[in-house]
Amino acid sequence: MKIWFKALCCALTICCLMSMTGFYGACEDISQEVFRLHIIAHSDSDEDQALKLRVRDEIVRYTASLFNGCNSKEEAIAAAKEKRSEITALAREVVRNSGYDYPVEVYVTKMSFNTRIYDRFTLPAGEYDALRVVIGSGRGKNWWCVLYPALCFSASGGEEFQKAMNSGEEEIVTESGQYEVKFRIVEFFESLFSFFR
Repeated sequence: MKIWFKALCCALTICCLMSMTGFYGACEDISQEVFRLHIIAHSDSDEDQALKLRVRDEIVRYTASLFNGCNSKEEAIAAAKEKRSEITALAREVVRNSGYDYPVEVYVTKMSFNTRIYDRFTLPAGEYDALRVVIGSGRGKNWWCVLYPALCFSASGGEEFQKAMNSGEEEIVTESGQYEVKFRIVEFFESLFSFFR
């Protein structure tokens, strides 16, 4: 009886893992379609968090016109890399004009994100390309959005986002309720894979 029970448990585990491979692949495809913004505040003080949002507003405004003619994530990343010094100068100017002397560093990098859930919109955990902005010591709460396709002012999806996603990917990010457990499993796999990278 124990052998049959163990065999049944193994079979169920294998079936669950096999059913996840397609979903995991779709989540990975989503991470290949978007370019994110990630801003880290100097600290969690109200003043530093407000400063982070002022920096965000200026970067989002600047990149909206910068990415306007981009037709792919790769073009948006290339534009961000080309204008990184201007983006850095803009962020530093906002910090200085707000009365702070914090250093600001801006990178175009690939980084891990956990699942992010909003009212009608979810991005699965994964490795994403991102414009990363670190203000001062970078020990405060962070803020993120999707720069390309542009979703920084709304986390409810939109026409640009729908154009970038196929129907299966769009369903995953807009109907998160049924996928919540699967997202947790994707996060587990991402953390496991990042351990070996």
